[in-house]
Amino acid sequence: DVRVQKKLEDLMEGISAADPVEASVVVMKVQTGEIIAMVSRPAFDPNLFAAGISRKTWNSLIQDDKHPLQNRAIDGQYPPASTYKLITAYAALAENLIEPESTIFCPGHFRLGKRRYRCWKKNGHGTMNLHDALVQSCDVYFYTLGYRVGVDNLAKYAKKLGLGARTGIQLKGEKPGLIPSTQWKKKAKNEPWFPGETISASIGQGYNLITPLQSASMISTVANGGFLVRPYLVKKIEDSEGKVIQEFFPTVVRNVHMDPEILKHLKEGLRGVVHEPHGTGHRARLKNIVVSGKTGTAQVVSMKDSEEIDPEENIPYSFRDHAWFIAFAPYDKPEVAVSVIVEHGGHGGTVAAPIARKILKTYFTHYPPVKTAQPN
Repeated sequence: DVRVQKKLEDLMEGISAADPVEASVVVMKVQTGEIIAMVSRPAFDPNLFAAGISRKTWNSLIQDDKHPLQNRAIDGQYPPASTYKLITAYAALAENLIEPESTIFCPGHFRLGKRRYRCWKKNGHGTMNLHDALVQSCDVYFYTLGYRVGVDNLAKYAKKLGLGARTGIQLKGEKPGLIPSTQWKKKAKNEPWFPGETISASIGQGYNLITPLQSASMISTVANGGFLVRPYLVKKIEDSEGKVIQEFFPTVVRNVHMDPEILKHLKEGLRGVVHEPHGTGHRARLKNIVVSGKTGTAQVVSMKDSEEIDPEENIPYSFRDHAWFIAFAPYDKPEVAVSVIVEHGGHGGTVAAPIARKILKTYFTHYPPVKTAQPN
């Protein structure tokens, strides 16, 4: 949709006025897979290629360390960070390893052998159930779940939701991402899988890599009730007289057969992320529409347990975390999903969630949600 696309382009230019931002945003209809808007930044002027590009200009593009020729939406591969907690929760519930009200105590760290894995909240979250852990994005809760589930089960449920494979969008150059398993590591590195690697994988770190388009597809599958749909860009092709040459229609890749009760708990948690007092995604709230989402802050470099977390401004740009936010809306009748990543942007709730809010606001300005009739 050119109106949503234009707003998205202007928004991305606005946040990168001083220095070209490295980011991608995907806006997708959850029921059909239609791509409403898609942006990769920094970009380039395609008019440069219209009459043959000069060697100097070409060299400036390919030597630019921010890679403007890269379409980050389909070939940017990033650790999913805490957006992956959706997968960990889904796996633990589907394998009957927890009940939604099962509690885990977070003292601020998880101990495995001699190593401590920190929670983002230094002093801990205290006693957490599934809902609270999703809302507040408690690392220790999901470390514990991931350790119980195991990396191979995590991989199984991640792949069910389309991660680790190309979506099949009508664009060349799409990357598959990477969802690790014991078999993958043995084949790729000729090494065994170590238990500590499962702890990192359970919160979307370690070897995990996904694309922004995959994350939009994943959240859409949760929103629409468990149907993985193929993203697509073109509705129809017409000739100069307006005769339809070819039409394209929604394609269901597979029915994931998600248990309705599991879906209910996941979606309620995502709603809480945005609308409850301690939710990490409260900056994505809209006035009259209930948004459901998940924040993520992807580490670029690992830190030792003894290291203190410095303010972002004290960390070199290339070492700063990537900011994620994925969402769908409205909660009760999902229409559209948004995936936002800002490379080296910092915290997902602070940086990526406000971008999603502005894009969703624009979308619903042009496509007001149909209000369900209220009983008399």
